Amino acid sequence: MTPFARLHDGPGLLLLPNAWDFASAAALIDAGFPAVGTTSLGVAAGAGLPDGAGETRDGILALAIALGRGGFLFTVDAEDGFGDEPAEVAVLARELWAVGAAGINLEDGLGDPGRHAAKVAAVKAAVPGLFVNARTDTYWLGSRQDETEARLKTYRDAGALVRHPGLRLGVLAGDGRLGAGVRWAQTSELSVPSIWRATSTTAPSPATTPRPARRPGAAASAKSSTTLGRSPST
Repeated sequence: MTPFARLHDGPGLLLLPNAWDFASAAALIDAGFPAVGTTSLGVAAGAGLPDGAGETRDGILALAIALGRGGFLFTVDAEDGFGDEPAEVAVLARELWAVGAAGINLEDGLGDPGRHAAKVAAVKAAVPGLFVNARTDTYWLGSRQDETEARLKTYRDAGALVRHPGLRLGVLAGDGRLGAGVRWAQTSELSVPSIWRATSTTAPSPATTPRPARRPGAAASAKSSTTLGRSPST
């Protein structure tokens, strides 16, 4: 089990905050969070592009390169994988792994669950060590619990951890409501504007939260720093 995967199996709740850029990731890591996730919305907003339209592949990869050089433990929000074919998504997964990503988040877009499961399986076959989080919003957007559970079983069988806002295991924690059985929570993509106000009061104590080493095999700069505003190479 990888260090990032082990974080999901700890005795307490794993709160995984979203970072829009290197600076917000550095602030979150310095505040004591053991890992961060990127956000496709944040990358899109920073580039003046629409989210969920498949236009931010290059920006998401560029952010992953920067975070990898900084030595962060991180997972990447990759929308639907930026491709209809599982083989295309597997290529992206290899690229992200090569620059230091520990995980990838793939959204089904409420489309064909069989095709999404094929993407998950292709990624796991291409990069067995990459943590795959499969997301569906069927319950969050319409409380369709039966459909949600069916989709997530399909994705879990393909090799993914599943995220289903409002149900068990993993949720988006935009409104602060966490149900019974939740093992981990990822903050809303709209959380970054409040990071500067909230990290000092909501972050776990660095003294009590073990910080895993960077992903094994990931490239790192000679001098890495998570200090806000400081280049990772200075």
